[in-house]
Amino acid sequence: MKRKIIMLLIFASFIQAKGMKVMVQEKLDWKVGFHYKSNEKPKEWYNASVPGAVQLDYAKAKGLGDYNYAENWKDYLWMEDVYWTYKTSFKKPQLADGEQFYFVSRGIDYRFEIILNNVKIFAQEGMFKPVQLNLTGKLVTDNVLEVLIYPIPKIPGTPESLYRSNAAQSVKPAVSYGWDWHPRLIPSGIWDETFLEIRNQSHLNDVFVDYALTDDFQIAEIQLKVEGVNLENTQYEWKLTDPSGKTALLKSGELSGLTDEKIELKKPLLWWTHDHGTPNLYTSEFILKRGNKLLDRKVSKVGFRKIQLVMHEGAWNKPDTLPKGRSNPPVTIELNGRKIFGKGSNWVNPEIFPGIITRERYAGLIENAVNANFNIFRVWGGGIVNKESFYELCNEKGILVWTEFPLACNNYEGTPHYLSVLKQESEAIIKRIRKHACHAIWCGGNELFNSWSGMTDQSLAIRLLNSQCFLLDPKTPFLPTSPVMGMAHGNYVFRYFDTGEEVFQKMPRSSATAYTEFGMPGTASVELLKMIIPENELFPPKPGTSWESHHAFNAWQGDTWLMKDLLESYFGKADNLETLVRQSQWLQSEGYKCIFEEARRQKPVCSMALNWCYNEPWITAANNSLINYPNQPKPAFYEVANSCRPFLASARIPKFSWTEGEIFSAKVFILNDLYENIPQSGTVAIKLKAEGKDIPVLRWEFGKAETNKNIEGPVVQTVLPQWNTDQFELILEVDGNEQFSSKYLLQYKKKAGL
Repeated sequence: MKRKIIMLLIFASFIQAKGMKVMVQEKLDWKVGFHYKSNEKPKEWYNASVPGAVQLDYAKAKGLGDYNYAENWKDYLWMEDVYWTYKTSFKKPQLADGEQFYFVSRGIDYRFEIILNNVKIFAQEGMFKPVQLNLTGKLVTDNVLEVLIYPIPKIPGTPESLYRSNAAQSVKPAVSYGWDWHPRLIPSGIWDETFLEIRNQSHLNDVFVDYALTDDFQIAEIQLKVEGVNLENTQYEWKLTDPSGKTALLKSGELSGLTDEKIELKKPLLWWTHDHGTPNLYTSEFILKRGNKLLDRKVSKVGFRKIQLVMHEGAWNKPDTLPKGRSNPPVTIELNGRKIFGKGSNWVNPEIFPGIITRERYAGLIENAVNANFNIFRVWGGGIVNKESFYELCNEKGILVWTEFPLACNNYEGTPHYLSVLKQESEAIIKRIRKHACHAIWCGGNELFNSWSGMTDQSLAIRLLNSQCFLLDPKTPFLPTSPVMGMAHGNYVFRYFDTGEEVFQKMPRSSATAYTEFGMPGTASVELLKMIIPENELFPPKPGTSWESHHAFNAWQGDTWLMKDLLESYFGKADNLETLVRQSQWLQSEGYKCIFEEARRQKPVCSMALNWCYNEPWITAANNSLINYPNQPKPAFYEVANSCRPFLASARIPKFSWTEGEIFSAKVFILNDLYENIPQSGTVAIKLKAEGKDIPVLRWEFGKAETNKNIEGPVVQTVLPQWNTDQFELILEVDGNEQFSSKYLLQYKKKAGL
């Protein structure tokens, strides 16, 4: 039997239990140090945490300041240009007949060599392909294992303003090289689980439960695809257990006879997103044996579902002429025969250094996504391909995942070397992720078909990724990039620089098959700002201070994320930090509500709304994120959660700021993504509220909504009275169903001179 994983451990002794060996383990001590040439050794060694990053180990050893605070991150920059070596030692274990001793790492970043007892035994470029090295015949009594990490890959001569292009010839996340919301901190080191392991000579590497559902979803035709070492003359036992713990299937026999065998599961319980049903997961247990000897065991979760991208209703009518090949491609998600409106966000790395991302960090963020009524994440191509626990948790919670390969905003030239690494890495990524029920879409990367990238669907890297996905995971949809024709990225501000239009005017005139990026900036909380900005710089915000370092000023184009000038145009100059934060978060909340709800109103032409972005890897002073680092929801998070409820009353409001005596107007809708338990009818009481008093405007009776279709209601109008306040609410109150009601907080101004 495959032995229990030894994460960063040595072998001390072995005991017998139930006829099988069980390891007693002791923790290994890793050291790390830097040097300037590959053939040198570090002059100093520091304690290392694995998984982690070399920068964090050095910073801890030398007492460097927290990179989140002020300008401290700049003290880490030199570390990207040197070599680093990890070192550990262990004794040769006592192996039984047929046992072998392996070094295993699920991720080392980026180019590295592995050295055992001063002999190089392995080299690789690429952080996503796991390493599995049989050390059995190479061991001595006392062993020293080293991992040599090369300097960060760069392209000579790259201008400072184009840092991210340094990633254009490597399969390494471009975001680390610097972005409009991310500092230039480029991780290096052992970033995923790494351990020593005793295996039987005959063992499993992977068991993939591949399947196809019949058109009526009543039968799953299963094919087990087994990869391993020395599998000749072996037998298997396979058990599939349903979500309740009941055995659904039981098979056994010669492994050689399994290659083409189709196994039928009748009436499978389907996996659904949490908003459409239950994310049912079966348990697959595969045992490898030879005669009565147990050799290995693999346990995994399986969710039975069918996912496709289909054309939206009426899409083939536009354009009404040939050729149709360049019409808007399909981007509507169909899950188990049901069209799903994708409500969600763009997921970015939850840590600057991915090595310190834990299952718990993932869990908290994913739980909040469920609370936000999200059903999909787009895992943005500028970051990492997430660790296994991310996908496991999305399986459990019923969140779809759109996974992009690590390509973003660059022209990834199809050189033989780059393509060879990309093929290696993409194969490892696909084989790991394809088994997850949540896995919905493959995508080549972010914004590749743009002037700043310059790629097309004929670029060799895109063609390679398309081919790899087809060969290894043909049933999962593939998009070459986001956006493709028909989709929209942007804008990312409350009021547009070019036209002066607010999002309230812009969105109703927009038409996209999917809004896969759109943003609305808002500051971090006062509490968090005080954690990253020195007291003497806190207020008022100024360029050239830590506000700028943390991307509030000149983050992208002008004063984009803080929008100080915009805030002052609505509210005047803020007297204190608390007021500034309240104003900024107010605009972010109402702006995001407008976009999410308007996107839903445009169904079925539009089928997806994913804001930029969900989370952040460090504390950003001002940003489009809904959740501040590490997992602190902004006020906009709660407003978006309300806007993403499956069924709600909604208002299309023509502007944010209103003046006394104006005729206020809004058009009312029922937004409905439900397929079951749809309300038969209802009444919406529309009213304004200010200074604690309600002003009734209209009552609207709506009939039963059709499955997954909205209801268009009336336009309401009323003259705004005289109030002594700077804000008022529009309230849509559904009689007897408070859970369907909605509120909007708008600005109120008195007439000039009053």
